[in-house]
Amino acid sequence: MKIRFWGARGSLPTPLTPAKLRSKISSIVQRITPADLESQESREIFLARLPDYLFSTVGGNTACVEVITSEPCRLVFDAGTGIRNLGNEITAQRKPADVHLFFSHFHWDHIQGFPFFGPAFDPRTRLRMYSPDPRLREILEGQMKAPYFPVGLDDMAAAKEFIRLDGRVDIGGVRVMHRAMSHPGGCYSYAIEEAGKKAIYSTDTELDPKDFNRTPENESYFRGADALIIDAQYTLGEAIEKQYWGHSSFSLAADFAASWNIKRLVLFHHEPAYGDQKIGSILKSASWYLKHIEDHGIEVVLAREGVEIDV
Repeated sequence: MKIRFWGARGSLPTPLTPAKLRSKISSIVQRITPADLESQESREIFLARLPDYLFSTVGGNTACVEVITSEPCRLVFDAGTGIRNLGNEITAQRKPADVHLFFSHFHWDHIQGFPFFGPAFDPRTRLRMYSPDPRLREILEGQMKAPYFPVGLDDMAAAKEFIRLDGRVDIGGVRVMHRAMSHPGGCYSYAIEEAGKKAIYSTDTELDPKDFNRTPENESYFRGADALIIDAQYTLGEAIEKQYWGHSSFSLAADFAASWNIKRLVLFHHEPAYGDQKIGSILKSASWYLKHIEDHGIEVVLAREGVEIDV
């Protein structure tokens, strides 16, 4: 199982501005010495030593995560603006596509890429969409009506199915389960299991004490997951200030991962006001925090656009 990130931002798209790009370039130029320019090898070494916040970016697209399994289909979670680039990749392959698209909830940053998902307009595509919400079709159709969008849902020529989730769903050898999480208006996390491996996608989650309770349901759903992709939008101070806004701090996400013996913690749904350096500092802080509260060796990684993680 692999996890591929097409969008990792929360709340709204966050393009890299010209000012921020100039700042990155300026910081890189200031670090260069004559020795760094002597050869191709020295230049490559210089670039490799640059901090991630200078040489890469978490990206500006909103939530869209693909889980790649052994099944000959695509499992996709949420349709933020990142799904447009996923669609471009599928279209470039010039062959029929089988897509299973799961929605956590319907805030704009999780559906606003859907009208731009190219394969949905290809009659060769089979597009199955899932949500526990019975209004799934109605909601997606609503954002594609005038005056919001010039092309309607019925113009999407793919063979479409709208599936209301009630319990688990099996897609070949892959099992997908869902669980309601705390978020204004509601939100669902998804647990994906294949061949003894489990990944959990839990965006827009404000963790609370019930998520830590040792109930049979929690034990079965969370314990020992190989990867947990979770909302870590805030610092602890911000999370206290913004209680009931529906998001978690990186430290609470770390506590949660340690509590359930999660093997890998993936920080996701990044704050739109934060640049790459700030988000990078949150990753370092989360790693430091976990080392001081537990000794299970939980790996902490940052969700970045275009990155693949092996589970």
